[in-house]
Amino acid sequence: MYNRPKPTPPAPGQESVWDYPRPAICEPTSLPIRVVFGETTIAETDQAQRTLETSHPPTYYLPPVSVLDGVLYPSGHRTLCEWKGQARYFDVVTGSKRAANAAWAYDAPTPTFAPIKGYVAFYPALMEACFVDGERVEPQPGGFYGGWVTSHVAGPFKGGPGSMGW
Repeated sequence: MYNRPKPTPPAPGQESVWDYPRPAICEPTSLPIRVVFGETTIAETDQAQRTLETSHPPTYYLPPVSVLDGVLYPSGHRTLCEWKGQARYFDVVTGSKRAANAAWAYDAPTPTFAPIKGYVAFYPALMEACFVDGERVEPQPGGFYGGWVTSHVAGPFKGGPGSMGW
């Protein structure tokens, strides 16, 4: 049964994830994005793409040149997104620290998502920290989705208990 929650009214300067489209889209962002793992900044850019879908906080995809060499190791894990196509996953490794299936990319995304071809996304819950415009993000609830929650988005967000049917 579909139980759409009541959206939280966005405050000034916020976007409501309930105003994001379905099907999902992607768009460029010039906001500075930074990913930290094992006390090392492993990725940093101001040329990311963000994906937007109703009820989800944005997910940020970083150009491969912005990711530190030698930190991504193919894991063999794959998933299929109804909007973007097949994703391949990477373990993230720095020194003796490893996060399994902590990053992913689309080698042949659907035409709508062509701008993220080869770009890398990271699960914020598996990283030491992720930042958007200097603000530390919170991971999207639930562990399955890779959304980045900041003070600039109003929810509620899909992923937590009871949100499966949204």
